[in-house]
Amino acid sequence: MNLFAILNIIILLILLSVLFYMQKKHISFSKRVFTGLGLGIIFGAILQLFYEPTSEVITITNDWFGLVGSGYVKLLQMIVMPLVFISIIAAFTKLEKSANLGKISGLVIGTLLITTAISAGIGIATTAGFDLKAIDVSAGDAEILRGQQLEETLGEVQSTTVPQKILSFLPANPFQDLTGARPTSTIAVVIFAAFVGVAFLSIKRKNPEQAAFFQKIVEAIHTVVMRIVTLVLRLTPYGILALMAKTVAGSNFDAIVKLGKFVIASYVALIAMFIVHLIILAIMGLSPKQYVKKVWPVLTFAFTSRTSAGTMPLNIEAQKNKLGVPESIANFSASFGVSIGQNGCAGIYPAMLAVMIAPTQGINPLSPSFIATLIIVVMISSFGVAGVGGGATFATLIVLSTLNLPVALAGVLISVEPLIDMGRTALNVSGSMVSGVVTSKTLGELDTKQYHSNEIDASENIA
Repeated sequence: MNLFAILNIIILLILLSVLFYMQKKHISFSKRVFTGLGLGIIFGAILQLFYEPTSEVITITNDWFGLVGSGYVKLLQMIVMPLVFISIIAAFTKLEKSANLGKISGLVIGTLLITTAISAGIGIATTAGFDLKAIDVSAGDAEILRGQQLEETLGEVQSTTVPQKILSFLPANPFQDLTGARPTSTIAVVIFAAFVGVAFLSIKRKNPEQAAFFQKIVEAIHTVVMRIVTLVLRLTPYGILALMAKTVAGSNFDAIVKLGKFVIASYVALIAMFIVHLIILAIMGLSPKQYVKKVWPVLTFAFTSRTSAGTMPLNIEAQKNKLGVPESIANFSASFGVSIGQNGCAGIYPAMLAVMIAPTQGINPLSPSFIATLIIVVMISSFGVAGVGGGATFATLIVLSTLNLPVALAGVLISVEPLIDMGRTALNVSGSMVSGVVTSKTLGELDTKQYHSNEIDASENIA
């Protein structure tokens, strides 16, 4: 192994030891998370100064960094499907009135879809404001190859009709979907869990004793799964440090500079949509400042890990223990949020690319008919988008193919994809949490005292 790579790995181990020392000193969880974030950025930036992103040293170094960072993300993904499944069922067992089921699911999904429509509109406006055009983006060999790969994938997407797409949501084999074998596995698991929950409510009316026994089993399994979640979350500061160091060290800043206008426009749109989230909370009579303060560690992890599904455990914990959202609603919003109405991946990104590409096909992207069609297509296409890396590309393929637009531009942007994806993922998770808060407040079930409280939540006590 390269001597410099070994030195980098040793430095990483030293930095990880610093976080372990902070843990032993019982320094708060959020402070450890932000420390890991800062150390990762600084370490990655230093590596950028000494080595090229494509050098052998960085390749070997990042491979070992991935053992910590990507390993942590895999552990999170390991618990996502069990957590989605048992959380949805537990949400049903905790419902005081079965009549609330329709209201909760309707409000959660409705909020996710409405915010996705708004995010698409912001994406359209930002693209027009920055005057972004597909013809202004140049492509290298890697980008051209990626474009060809997307065109091949497009053939598969186009061969799938709307009825077939809807059918793909249904869990023909729920045990297979629990392994995450398909792009639509998450929403399939949600549907299967919902069937189990509805069956429980039916049995509860007809045979209360058996229902009570089943509820105890669900509570026991839920307790065990949440304990596993806690064990994995303890590794968050270490995972974030390694992920951030790997991301910064391996980033191609020359490519980022070349596509800087698109990157800046993307983050302007993402920040604008996050402000919309805060405005929605303010309209509901809730403090935007408290929201930002309490969900910032969750958004930080989503930003660095680039996985909405992997952030789900932190998402649920933040809603329950910080924002005052009832557990049943938190489970619904977090579960639906990883597969429906992702504001960043399924909303802003596809809309921006569609507006950039449309002029190449002789279409006026700012015509009312095109904008209305695009927003509707974006909303519908947001169903079933996987909450892991690559979900935005899949959503974009669906939108562009539906509008009969070429997909090569998505390949041209491959060099800046990781950088933009971090912001998109954080916005996805924020949209999920906002849907839980809005639903709870609308139904009068939000613990506003806890929401506005400055007390430390349970996640701060993770040892």
